[in-house]
Order: sequence, then structure tokens, then C-alpha cells
Amino acid sequence: MLDNIDDDLADLNNPTLLTSNLPRSLSVLNIAELLKLEIPVREPILAPWLPTKGLAMVYAKRGVGKTLFALEVAWAVASGGAFLKWRAPHPRCVLYIDGEMPLSLMQQRVADIVKRGQGAEPDSDKLKLLSADYVDRGLNLSDKACQLELEPLLTGVELIVVDNISTLGAYGRENEGESWLPLQEWALTMRRRNIAVLFIHHAGKNGGQRGTSRREDVLDTVIALKELADDNGQNSGASFEVHFEKQRRFFGEDTRPLAVSLQPQGWTWRELKDAMREKVAALKAEGHTHRDIADELGISPAKVTRILKQQSAERLLNLCFFRPLL
Repeated sequence: MLDNIDDDLADLNNPTLLTSNLPRSLSVLNIAELLKLEIPVREPILAPWLPTKGLAMVYAKRGVGKTLFALEVAWAVASGGAFLKWRAPHPRCVLYIDGEMPLSLMQQRVADIVKRGQGAEPDSDKLKLLSADYVDRGLNLSDKACQLELEPLLTGVELIVVDNISTLGAYGRENEGESWLPLQEWALTMRRRNIAVLFIHHAGKNGGQRGTSRREDVLDTVIALKELADDNGQNSGASFEVHFEKQRRFFGEDTRPLAVSLQPQGWTWRELKDAMREKVAALKAEGHTHRDIADELGISPAKVTRILKQQSAERLLNLCFFRPLL
């Protein structure tokens, strides 16, 4: 951190500080020039949903597990490992900026990741933490002075995790579009410098991301984490559904929602349709009606019927193909 911020405020517009080596003047490309331009391919940081220069957001209600999710993403990227079904091709330097957690709790969560040992540990210089609890005056990324202070920490960084928007991007009223603009411009500056940014955010009372929807305009990916009930209808630890609400670079199977759970032995996941099928079958075995099952799981009775018919057909098919020969 710099000690004398006031002495450096005059340099805030210096292009060597806050931008890459892009042309400073307006430069128009005609079609021929555009097609001839050699533009680096955006490589995956965590395939398929987080590319280089990517801007993404993960949001959830309090207590669902968004910080656990974000830490695991940072760990996978920094180690060149994997989290759930997503893989990092090789290690990249990650700066995790936390504006909410006590440092002692953050220490415990990182220790838990190490203890689970589900992947390689990153080199110590690949994953760095900037905690508001370790800074006497706090952090506000919407503030130009704070952005300038951050500059010395960005050398070699390819991913910044901002956890979370509410605590690190304070500027005006959260539900107004203008409140997002300073943080958006900072994120776009990072993108021009080939640094990806993953924002962590809270869900509102309506279940969507809290505040202005304008945030989603510039983002490549938006992920919603939603509460997942276990087979007894009770939440057990960090269990949630992963839903891709916006994606620009991937489609099909990669966008299917997941049912995710953190168990003592580590993270487990499966496609949500498989989890739903298991819940329907379990409730049916307990004697519940189709209507009861639909109400319990928040789906239509017709969908319950389709799932049960499909399961019956699959059992019959298995009997036909795997019936022992006489």
C-alpha cells in the first residue's frame, strides 16, 4: 500500500497506471482492418465459464455458500486444478479481495481447503489475499484513491475476486444504476489490461441479484447459487444449486444446472436433473402423492408424472436387457 495517497492523486489519469498499452486517441477500424487485426484468443482461466479478460458475477442469499464457492474457484485457478466440473488449464496469479469476513474466519476457510486436499496446492505467490479486516481504513474499489493504492498489487495478476460488491463497491444507492458505474469502469479497465474479475454479490428479496440489473450488462457470465434441500427437506451444510443465468461463450451441456454439496470428504456434484429424479423417487417410495411431491419440490404434477414414467421405463428396459439367460 502507498502511504502518501494525496501526492499521487494527480497521476490518476496517467495511462501507464490504469490502462494497458491501447491507443489513447479514438481509433476507428474499417472492416478490412478489423479482419486483419491480430487479436489474442481469450483462453480459459476456469473452463468453460471464466476466460481471460472475463467479467463474471456469482450471487446468492446469505449463508448459501458464495464465499466458499469463490475461494474454491480462486484455489483452482491459482493451482491449475479443478473445482466441481470446471478445470483450470494451468496456474494463474489470483488476488482475492475480501470486504466482509473477519480475517480469522478467512484463515479457517483456507485451512479447511488445505485439509480437504482435493487438489494440488498453489504456490504461495499465486494466491494472495487482501482483506478489509487487515486494513485500518477499509477498502472501497469505487474510490479512485483506493484503485491507485491497489496498483502495486496487480503485477502478474490474471484474476481478481471481489467479495463482495456491497462491501467493496460502496457508492450511492445500491438499487440505482449510477451506483454501479465507478466499479464497472474499474472492471472494464482491468479487462483492457487482460485481468479477469469475478464479483461476488448478495441476492435480493425477490431471489435475483440485489440492486440494479445494470450490473449484468457488461458481464460475460452470471451464476446464481440457490438453496438446495437434501432428501429430507433440510439444508445440510453448504448445499446449493448452480444456475447459469447469463453466458456468452459456452452452451449446451456446459450450462446445465448442478446440485452441489460440501461433505466431510469434500465437494460432490451432479446435474440437477439427476438430483431431482432421486428426490421424486424417494418421495414416491415414502407414499406421497404426485401433488404432494410437486408441492414439496416446487415443480408441476405433470413433471412429477413424467419423471416417474421415465424411471419405470428405464427399469423395464434394464430388466429386458439384463435378464439372465435360461
